[in-house]
Amino acid sequence: MSKTFYIPTLVIAIFICLITSSYKPKDTVSTLTKEHLGEKLFFDKILSSDYSISCASCHKPEFAFADTMAFSKGVNGKFTARNTPSVMNMAMRDEFFWDGRAKSLEAQVVGPVENPNEMNLPFKEAVKRIQSNQEYYLLFKQLYQKAPDSASIVDCIAAFERSLETDQTPNDRWLNDLPNGLTTQQMRGRELFTSNRTRCFDCHFTPDFTSDEYRNIGLFDGKVFNDSGRYHVTKNLLDIGKFKIPGLRNVAITAPYMHNGIFKTLREVIDYYDEPNKFMKQTLYRDTILPLHIGLTEQEKQDLESYLHALTDDRFTKTSSKK
Repeated sequence: MSKTFYIPTLVIAIFICLITSSYKPKDTVSTLTKEHLGEKLFFDKILSSDYSISCASCHKPEFAFADTMAFSKGVNGKFTARNTPSVMNMAMRDEFFWDGRAKSLEAQVVGPVENPNEMNLPFKEAVKRIQSNQEYYLLFKQLYQKAPDSASIVDCIAAFERSLETDQTPNDRWLNDLPNGLTTQQMRGRELFTSNRTRCFDCHFTPDFTSDEYRNIGLFDGKVFNDSGRYHVTKNLLDIGKFKIPGLRNVAITAPYMHNGIFKTLREVIDYYDEPNKFMKQTLYRDTILPLHIGLTEQEKQDLESYLHALTDDRFTKTSSKK
Protein backbone atom coordinates (compact mmCIF):
# COMPACT_ATOMS: atom_id res chain seq x y z
CA MET A 1 0.00 0.00 0.00
CA SER A 2 1.14 3.58 -0.55
CA LYS A 3 1.90 5.92 2.35
CA THR A 4 -0.87 8.30 1.26
CA PHE A 5 -3.41 5.89 2.83
CA TYR A 6 -1.85 6.05 6.29
CA ILE A 7 -1.08 9.76 6.60
CA PRO A 8 -4.69 11.07 6.63
CA THR A 9 -5.68 8.38 9.15
CA LEU A 10 -2.81 9.37 11.43
CA VAL A 11 -3.67 13.05 11.10
CA ILE A 12 -7.30 12.40 12.05
CA ALA A 13 -6.27 10.30 15.05
CA ILE A 14 -3.96 13.06 16.29
CA PHE A 15 -6.69 15.67 15.69
CA ILE A 16 -9.17 13.70 17.82
CA CYS A 17 -6.65 13.48 20.65
CA LEU A 18 -5.98 17.21 20.54
CA ILE A 19 -9.70 18.06 20.61
CA THR A 20 -10.60 15.76 23.45
CA SER A 21 -7.64 16.93 25.54
CA SER A 22 -8.34 20.64 24.92
CA TYR A 23 -11.77 20.60 26.61
CA LYS A 24 -11.39 19.97 30.30
CA PRO A 25 -14.54 20.97 32.23
CA LYS A 26 -14.53 21.58 35.96
CA ASP A 27 -13.21 18.26 37.27
CA THR A 28 -10.65 17.72 34.47
CA VAL A 29 -11.05 14.19 33.20
CA SER A 30 -9.17 12.45 30.43
CA THR A 31 -12.14 10.46 29.13
CA LEU A 32 -14.82 12.22 27.13
CA THR A 33 -18.30 11.69 28.63
CA LYS A 34 -21.83 12.62 27.67
CA GLU A 35 -21.88 15.17 30.49
CA HIS A 36 -18.76 16.94 29.22
CA LEU A 37 -19.92 17.01 25.62
CA GLY A 38 -23.34 18.25 26.78
CA GLU A 39 -21.67 20.98 28.83
CA LYS A 40 -19.67 22.09 25.81
CA LEU A 41 -22.87 22.44 23.77
CA PHE A 42 -24.68 24.14 26.66
CA PHE A 43 -22.15 26.96 26.55
CA ASP A 44 -21.87 27.13 22.75
CA LYS A 45 -23.67 29.85 20.77
CA ILE A 46 -23.92 27.52 17.79
CA LEU A 47 -27.45 26.62 18.91
CA SER A 48 -28.89 30.13 18.33
CA SER A 49 -29.91 31.38 14.89
CA ASP A 50 -27.52 34.36 14.88
CA TYR A 51 -24.80 32.77 17.04
CA SER A 52 -25.42 35.40 19.72
CA ILE A 53 -26.53 33.34 22.75
CA SER A 54 -26.10 29.93 24.29
CA CYS A 55 -28.16 28.00 26.82
CA ALA A 56 -25.87 29.44 29.49
CA SER A 57 -26.74 33.00 28.44
CA CYS A 58 -30.07 32.61 30.24
CA HIS A 59 -29.18 29.75 32.58
CA LYS A 60 -26.23 31.45 34.28
CA PRO A 61 -24.01 29.05 36.29
CA GLU A 62 -23.23 31.61 39.00
CA PHE A 63 -26.96 31.99 39.72
CA ALA A 64 -27.72 28.27 39.98
CA PHE A 65 -28.31 28.14 36.22
CA ALA A 66 -31.18 30.65 36.42
CA ASP A 67 -31.32 34.26 35.21
CA THR A 68 -31.32 37.58 37.06
CA MET A 69 -33.99 39.17 34.85
CA ALA A 70 -37.74 38.72 34.98
CA PHE A 71 -37.64 37.80 31.29
CA SER A 72 -34.47 36.68 29.55
CA LYS A 73 -33.22 38.28 26.37
CA GLY A 74 -33.24 36.08 23.29
CA VAL A 75 -32.09 36.68 19.72
CA ASN A 76 -33.09 39.83 17.83
CA GLY A 77 -33.77 41.68 21.08
CA LYS A 78 -36.82 39.57 21.92
CA PHE A 79 -37.69 38.47 25.45
CA THR A 80 -38.92 35.18 26.87
CA ALA A 81 -42.60 34.87 27.73
CA ARG A 82 -41.81 33.56 31.22
CA ASN A 83 -39.07 33.77 33.81
CA THR A 84 -36.09 31.48 33.25
CA PRO A 85 -36.07 28.77 35.93
CA SER A 86 -32.98 27.01 37.25
CA VAL A 87 -32.03 23.78 35.48
CA MET A 88 -30.32 22.43 38.58
CA ASN A 89 -31.70 19.45 40.52
CA MET A 90 -33.72 18.21 37.56
CA ALA A 91 -32.67 14.55 37.70
CA MET A 92 -35.80 13.50 39.63
CA ARG A 93 -38.27 15.65 37.72
CA ASP A 94 -40.60 14.06 35.16
CA GLU A 95 -42.11 17.17 33.57
CA PHE A 96 -40.44 20.42 32.55
CA PHE A 97 -41.12 24.10 31.88
CA TRP A 98 -43.52 26.15 33.99
CA ASP A 99 -46.50 24.48 32.27
CA GLY A 100 -45.04 20.95 32.15
CA ARG A 101 -45.26 20.63 28.39
CA ALA A 102 -42.01 18.63 28.11
CA LYS A 103 -42.12 15.08 29.44
CA SER A 104 -38.36 14.56 29.59
CA LEU A 105 -35.16 16.56 29.85
CA GLU A 106 -34.40 15.50 26.30
CA ALA A 107 -37.65 17.06 25.07
CA GLN A 108 -36.95 20.14 27.15
CA VAL A 109 -33.67 20.71 25.31
CA VAL A 110 -35.42 21.30 21.99
CA GLY A 111 -37.89 23.93 23.28
CA PRO A 112 -35.57 26.93 23.86
CA VAL A 113 -33.60 26.23 20.68
CA GLU A 114 -36.69 26.42 18.48
CA ASN A 115 -38.55 29.12 20.42
CA PRO A 116 -38.65 32.29 18.26
CA ASN A 117 -38.23 34.48 21.34
CA GLU A 118 -35.23 32.55 22.57
CA MET A 119 -32.70 30.88 20.24
CA ASN A 120 -34.95 30.86 17.18
CA LEU A 121 -33.33 27.95 15.38
CA PRO A 122 -35.20 24.95 13.90
CA PHE A 123 -33.68 21.92 15.58
CA LYS A 124 -33.06 20.27 12.22
CA GLU A 125 -30.86 23.24 11.37
CA ALA A 126 -29.09 22.95 14.72
CA VAL A 127 -28.30 19.32 13.93
CA LYS A 128 -26.91 20.27 10.52
CA ARG A 129 -24.68 22.91 12.09
CA ILE A 130 -23.23 20.46 14.57
CA GLN A 131 -22.78 17.80 11.89
CA SER A 132 -20.83 20.24 9.72
CA ASN A 133 -18.62 21.34 12.61
CA GLN A 134 -15.48 19.22 12.37
CA GLU A 135 -14.74 19.33 16.08
CA TYR A 136 -18.23 18.21 17.11
CA TYR A 137 -18.36 15.63 14.34
CA LEU A 138 -15.25 13.92 15.68
CA LEU A 139 -16.32 14.17 19.32
CA PHE A 140 -19.71 12.60 18.62
CA LYS A 141 -18.09 9.87 16.53
CA GLN A 142 -15.77 9.11 19.41
CA LEU A 143 -18.49 9.09 22.06
CA TYR A 144 -21.54 7.71 20.21
CA GLN A 145 -19.77 5.84 17.40
CA LYS A 146 -21.83 7.77 14.88
CA ALA A 147 -22.21 11.23 13.43
CA PRO A 148 -24.15 13.78 15.51
CA ASP A 149 -27.92 13.47 15.21
CA SER A 150 -30.90 14.88 17.11
CA ALA A 151 -31.04 11.95 19.51
CA SER A 152 -27.39 12.11 20.54
CA ILE A 153 -27.38 15.91 20.78
CA VAL A 154 -30.31 16.07 23.19
CA ASP A 155 -28.98 13.01 25.02
CA CYS A 156 -25.68 14.62 25.98
CA ILE A 157 -27.17 18.00 26.89
CA ALA A 158 -29.76 16.26 29.08
CA ALA A 159 -26.96 14.22 30.66
CA PHE A 160 -25.14 17.43 31.56
CA GLU A 161 -28.30 18.91 33.08
CA ARG A 162 -28.87 15.74 35.12
CA SER A 163 -25.40 16.18 36.58
CA LEU A 164 -26.31 19.55 38.11
CA GLU A 165 -27.44 18.16 41.44
CA THR A 166 -26.70 19.89 44.75
CA ASP A 167 -26.74 18.49 48.29
CA GLN A 168 -24.08 20.41 50.20
CA THR A 169 -26.18 22.89 52.14
CA PRO A 170 -26.57 23.83 55.81
CA ASN A 171 -30.00 22.17 55.73
CA ASP A 172 -28.56 18.91 54.37
CA ARG A 173 -25.88 18.91 57.06
CA TRP A 174 -28.46 19.57 59.77
CA LEU A 175 -30.59 16.67 58.55
CA ASN A 176 -27.54 14.38 58.67
CA ASP A 177 -26.33 15.59 62.10
CA LEU A 178 -23.17 17.08 60.61
CA PRO A 179 -21.32 20.24 61.69
CA ASN A 180 -22.13 23.64 60.17
CA GLY A 181 -25.83 22.93 59.83
CA LEU A 182 -28.70 25.27 60.61
CA THR A 183 -28.32 28.27 62.88
CA THR A 184 -30.81 28.87 65.68
CA GLN A 185 -32.64 31.39 63.52
CA GLN A 186 -32.76 28.99 60.58
CA MET A 187 -34.18 26.26 62.79
CA ARG A 188 -36.95 28.64 63.81
CA GLY A 189 -37.52 29.34 60.12
CA ARG A 190 -37.65 25.63 59.37
CA GLU A 191 -40.30 25.16 62.05
CA LEU A 192 -42.41 27.81 60.38
CA PHE A 193 -41.77 26.36 56.93
CA THR A 194 -43.00 22.91 57.95
CA SER A 195 -45.90 24.14 60.11
CA ASN A 196 -49.62 23.87 59.40
CA ARG A 197 -49.75 27.60 59.85
CA THR A 198 -47.73 28.55 56.75
CA ARG A 199 -48.31 25.29 54.83
CA CYS A 200 -45.13 25.86 52.78
CA PHE A 201 -44.31 22.17 53.18
CA ASP A 202 -47.59 21.15 51.53
CA CYS A 203 -46.10 22.09 48.16
CA HIS A 204 -42.37 22.28 48.81
CA PHE A 205 -41.30 18.90 50.15
CA THR A 206 -39.15 15.92 49.04
CA PRO A 207 -35.37 16.31 48.84
CA ASP A 208 -35.68 19.08 46.23
CA PHE A 209 -38.54 20.93 47.97
CA THR A 210 -41.19 20.44 45.32
CA SER A 211 -44.25 18.23 45.04
CA ASP A 212 -43.95 18.42 41.23
CA GLU A 213 -47.59 19.49 41.12
CA TYR A 214 -49.27 22.49 39.50
CA ARG A 215 -50.89 25.22 41.56
CA ASN A 216 -52.62 28.54 40.99
CA ILE A 217 -51.05 30.73 43.68
CA GLY A 218 -53.27 33.74 42.97
CA LEU A 219 -51.28 35.46 40.24
CA PHE A 220 -53.99 35.18 37.59
CA ASP A 221 -56.75 37.72 37.11
CA GLY A 222 -57.44 37.25 33.40
CA LYS A 223 -56.44 40.87 32.73
CA VAL A 224 -53.03 42.16 33.78
CA PHE A 225 -51.96 38.70 34.88
CA ASN A 226 -53.42 36.66 32.06
CA ASP A 227 -50.97 33.79 31.51
CA SER A 228 -53.19 30.74 31.99
CA GLY A 229 -50.20 28.42 32.48
CA ARG A 230 -50.92 24.71 32.60
CA TYR A 231 -54.21 25.24 30.75
CA HIS A 232 -52.23 25.87 27.54
CA VAL A 233 -51.11 22.24 27.71
CA THR A 234 -54.12 20.36 29.08
CA LYS A 235 -57.02 22.57 27.91
CA ASN A 236 -58.61 21.64 31.23
CA LEU A 237 -60.47 24.60 32.75
CA LEU A 238 -59.35 23.46 36.20
CA ASP A 239 -55.75 24.18 35.19
CA ILE A 240 -56.22 27.87 34.39
CA GLY A 241 -53.51 29.92 36.10
CA LYS A 242 -51.65 26.87 37.40
CA PHE A 243 -47.87 26.61 37.15
CA LYS A 244 -45.34 23.98 38.13
CA ILE A 245 -44.16 24.22 41.71
CA PRO A 246 -40.42 24.92 41.50
CA GLY A 247 -37.87 23.26 43.74
CA LEU A 248 -36.35 25.53 46.37
CA ARG A 249 -32.76 24.37 46.39
CA ASN A 250 -30.56 27.46 45.83
CA VAL A 251 -33.68 29.63 45.80
CA ALA A 252 -31.87 32.52 47.52
CA ILE A 253 -29.76 33.14 44.40
CA THR A 254 -32.37 32.62 41.67
CA ALA A 255 -34.29 35.90 41.94
CA PRO A 256 -36.57 37.23 40.54
CA TYR A 257 -39.35 34.83 41.43
CA MET A 258 -42.55 33.28 40.02
CA HIS A 259 -43.30 32.43 36.40
CA ASN A 260 -43.46 36.13 35.55
CA GLY A 261 -40.55 37.29 37.72
CA ILE A 262 -42.90 39.63 39.57
CA PHE A 263 -41.09 39.44 42.92
CA LYS A 264 -37.53 40.73 43.11
CA THR A 265 -36.60 39.36 46.52
CA LEU A 266 -37.37 36.45 48.84
CA ARG A 267 -38.83 38.95 51.28
CA GLU A 268 -41.37 40.05 48.68
CA VAL A 269 -42.34 36.40 48.16
CA ILE A 270 -42.80 35.89 51.89
CA ASP A 271 -44.83 39.10 52.19
CA TYR A 272 -47.06 37.93 49.34
CA TYR A 273 -47.80 34.52 50.84
CA ASP A 274 -48.37 36.12 54.23
CA GLU A 275 -51.16 38.31 52.87
CA PRO A 276 -51.81 37.69 49.14
CA ASN A 277 -54.93 39.84 48.93
CA LYS A 278 -52.81 42.86 49.75
CA PHE A 279 -51.01 42.36 46.43
CA MET A 280 -53.81 40.90 44.30
CA LYS A 281 -57.17 42.53 44.92
CA GLN A 282 -58.95 40.31 42.42
CA THR A 283 -57.75 36.85 41.52
CA LEU A 284 -59.32 33.91 39.72
CA TYR A 285 -59.19 30.21 40.61
CA ARG A 286 -56.67 30.60 43.43
CA ASP A 287 -55.80 27.24 44.97
CA THR A 288 -57.59 26.64 48.28
CA ILE A 289 -54.51 24.93 49.71
CA LEU A 290 -52.96 28.37 50.18
CA PRO A 291 -53.79 30.40 53.32
CA LEU A 292 -55.52 33.72 52.71
CA HIS A 293 -53.74 35.27 55.68
CA ILE A 294 -50.92 33.90 57.82
CA GLY A 295 -50.09 36.86 60.04
CA LEU A 296 -46.32 36.49 60.31
CA THR A 297 -44.45 38.83 62.61
CA GLU A 298 -41.38 40.71 61.41
CA GLN A 299 -39.14 38.29 63.29
CA GLU A 300 -40.90 35.29 61.78
CA LYS A 301 -40.45 36.67 58.28
CA GLN A 302 -36.74 37.11 58.93
CA ASP A 303 -36.50 33.58 60.34
CA LEU A 304 -38.26 32.10 57.32
CA GLU A 305 -36.03 33.97 54.89
CA SER A 306 -32.95 32.86 56.81
CA TYR A 307 -34.04 29.23 56.47
CA LEU A 308 -34.49 29.59 52.72
CA HIS A 309 -30.89 30.81 52.54
CA ALA A 310 -29.88 27.57 54.24
CA LEU A 311 -30.96 25.73 51.07
CA THR A 312 -28.08 27.29 49.11
CA ASP A 313 -25.32 24.92 48.07
CA ASP A 314 -21.80 25.61 49.34
CA ARG A 315 -20.46 26.14 45.81
CA PHE A 316 -22.48 29.36 45.57
CA THR A 317 -21.82 30.70 49.06
CA LYS A 318 -18.08 30.15 48.57
CA THR A 319 -18.21 31.93 45.23
CA SER A 320 -20.08 34.92 46.63
CA SER A 321 -17.75 35.18 49.64
CA LYS A 322 -14.79 35.67 47.28
CA LYS A 323 -16.37 38.68 45.58
